[in-house]
Amino acid sequence: MQFRTEIPIAESSHKLDYKSSIVSLGSCFAESMAEKFGYYQFRNTVNPFGIIFQPLALAKIIRFAAVQKKFTEADVFHSNDTWHCFDAHSALSNVYRDDLIDSLNASTAQLYRGLENATHLIVTLGTAWVYKHDQTNEYVANCHKVPQRYFSKQLLSVDAIADSLKQLINSVYAINPDCHIIFTVSPVRHIKDGFVENQQSKANLISALHNTLASSDAAYFPSYEIMMDELRDYRFYAEDMLHPNQTAVDYIWQRFVDTHIKESAYAVMNKVGSIQKSLAHRPFNPDTSQHLAFQEKLQEQVAKLQSRFPHMVFSQESQ
Repeated sequence: MQFRTEIPIAESSHKLDYKSSIVSLGSCFAESMAEKFGYYQFRNTVNPFGIIFQPLALAKIIRFAAVQKKFTEADVFHSNDTWHCFDAHSALSNVYRDDLIDSLNASTAQLYRGLENATHLIVTLGTAWVYKHDQTNEYVANCHKVPQRYFSKQLLSVDAIADSLKQLINSVYAINPDCHIIFTVSPVRHIKDGFVENQQSKANLISALHNTLASSDAAYFPSYEIMMDELRDYRFYAEDMLHPNQTAVDYIWQRFVDTHIKESAYAVMNKVGSIQKSLAHRPFNPDTSQHLAFQEKLQEQVAKLQSRFPHMVFSQESQ
């Protein structure tokens, strides 16, 4: 007896392997999936401008990369004893103005290099709700705790989202016409917008994406649909009941592996996973001859993999 539905996902015609170079942009779920790429030692550039949820802001930073924008004092502002940029996440904010400007320019350069070398770009859209700064008439990526009275909140229409996605695609191809783009919608529930409003937002994102994909070579991976239909149970959510828990992330990742990663990469992924688990192991008696022999064998395995894939970096401290 079958107790759940499984969403059919067509196998990608542009599958990833260890020769691939990936750029991951978007919401916090983009980072959850990027952690998987990092764990398995794929080459992956993740959110140089920090977490960004909405499509206008994502299109904007990719356009910045395409034109290699240089940030200046005019692009930052001071609030709550810290310098911020409305086009970047607060993770980049800094108590020193010039340090923030340097970080923004470094992020632009990092994103340009990542896209220039990318075989794949994965864009995770989080919400269609946006905030427009009333004074500048610009949509922002992050409000940085500036009082809401300075912003107008809007729900992007399907057409507005589709236009931003087309701009995003064109900017990517201006940098790298060979880059394969994969879009997905985050399964994270944006309940602060409201229950009905969250569904409106996701619906507009999905409609706009499929309208855009109909006339594009870009692809769609159904992260949101997997969470809603295959994992239709609160036991797959974290304690906040908003974010997918680790079991859900692992499951969605496995669906991605099955359809978007070459089978030839599986053996290497298994070896990398085994090494990562070994590095995470904490012995009771680290000075025993048995553990020292285990460590020596582990380092041999690491060196063997790194001889084949020089980009791989294993760190016991990061586990």
